[in-house]
Amino acid sequence: MTKPLNHFYRFDYETRLTMLEYAVNLTASDRKMLRDSRSDTGNDIVENYLTDFNLPEGLATNFKINDKLYQIPMVTEEPSVIAAASNGAQLVAKSGGFVAKVQNRQMIGQIVLENVSDENRILDWIHSNEVLILKTANEAHPSVLKYGQGATQVRLRNLSEGFISIDLVVDVGEAMGANIIDGMTEAVSKMIQSNLSADVLMSILSNFATESLVTVKCQIALETLTTATLSGEKVATKIEQATKLATLDPYRAATHNKGIMNGIDAVIIAFGNDWRAIESGAYAYACRSGKYQPLSQWIKQDGYLVGEMTLPMPVAFTGGATKVLPLVAVNKRIADVKSARELMMIVGSVGLAQNLAALKALVTEGIQRGHMSLQIKSLARSAGATHAELAVVVDRLSKMSRPDLASAKTIISEIRRKKSSK
Repeated sequence: MTKPLNHFYRFDYETRLTMLEYAVNLTASDRKMLRDSRSDTGNDIVENYLTDFNLPEGLATNFKINDKLYQIPMVTEEPSVIAAASNGAQLVAKSGGFVAKVQNRQMIGQIVLENVSDENRILDWIHSNEVLILKTANEAHPSVLKYGQGATQVRLRNLSEGFISIDLVVDVGEAMGANIIDGMTEAVSKMIQSNLSADVLMSILSNFATESLVTVKCQIALETLTTATLSGEKVATKIEQATKLATLDPYRAATHNKGIMNGIDAVIIAFGNDWRAIESGAYAYACRSGKYQPLSQWIKQDGYLVGEMTLPMPVAFTGGATKVLPLVAVNKRIADVKSARELMMIVGSVGLAQNLAALKALVTEGIQRGHMSLQIKSLARSAGATHAELAVVVDRLSKMSRPDLASAKTIISEIRRKKSSK
């Protein structure tokens, strides 16, 4: 039975491990693994630090975006994601590459008033004092003025039932801006309370980043999509139909968008960004019409399959974990990315490439076949295959109609018996 851990945060690292060993029956090998995987920075990033949980990083190769070639680091535990992104990039590059554009790059903070009975009084005061509100916001975080324009606009939304949202639009420069905006909105909140005697419910950043949008487009010549059994035009027609299906069926749209986020999340993590914020904004954007929709669209047009996607992309190029995690700096050099805007375009392009590869696989050979070789390798590893045994185990599993964990373990046992009998 698990025992309580009281004041765990107060103790040094070795004491924590001892406490944990007692509380949850941690083994000596468990303890060694936790200790061996820790880093110098982990304790400065998270509370109650134990160790670093490592995920594999690979490279999505040869992305042509706005006529520049990129090699893009991706961090993911899912087999075939990086291969699919690279495959999608290869298809698009043959017809000119991706065209990406940042529409805007600002973030929104909310000061939400509750129990508002006289809406006009609030609205009139806010309109009359916009300059003061912006000044108050910028004085709360003057360093942002060095890297961006700071708070640029105040907007109001009546949310009904006594709620009014005062939306502060902020140019946060190269940062993601959460801490900046939280500080600004709290300062504005105090100023409003002292001048209006209004009830402030909360003051915080919104992750629905509709003022930080990136649009990515591409076109693929139909002949490029040809398979052994289907013409390129037929494949394009099927991909177009798959998009139509996603617009009609939220069950399909959810999986369509998850495929996009497979690529986006992997790049976001590699660059030390908040993938949860990106996910929440993307899925909210998919519902902006009132109905959950696919984030990307694919149509046949003038001899090409044309893809387009717009979504919020409030990434950080500086600040937060981007400075603390050592590999982020290396990944920036690998990708040769110089700014938050450039990173927005890279991330969006990977998402669209991932979507293309997934849709092509779905409407041609099926998704499972494309996954299989990498899935089998993971299966062999999970069964306990060593690096030296891996090739033989994968080869034998690949020849089975239904490879599973039990089969993998049987093969490994046979390999080891033969080895021990020699």
